[in-house]
Amino acid sequence: MEKKKKIFKWVSILEGLSFLLLLFIAMPLKYVLDKPAMVENIGMAHGLLFIAYVLGAIYLFKPMNWNFKELSIILACSLVPFGPFYVERKYL
Repeated sequence: MEKKKKIFKWVSILEGLSFLLLLFIAMPLKYVLDKPAMVENIGMAHGLLFIAYVLGAIYLFKPMNWNFKELSIILACSLVPFGPFYVERKYL
């Protein structure tokens, strides 16, 4: 159980970082400097990490004894910048 929690913790951190990179570096490069390559690369990584985050949260729902409200907050935090860092601190 502890190993699965640790893996989800790392996925949460990486998902949060990829989201911030996408929003604050890749997107401005695409629209200001007309360089879309970073959005394609970081966007793909972020998409995969997002899916891993959501599946990991659902997988840990029962073992971590989260209720539906906590699971909803954890899933909603994946849509907000800095949200996964909040989850990592509060729920893990």
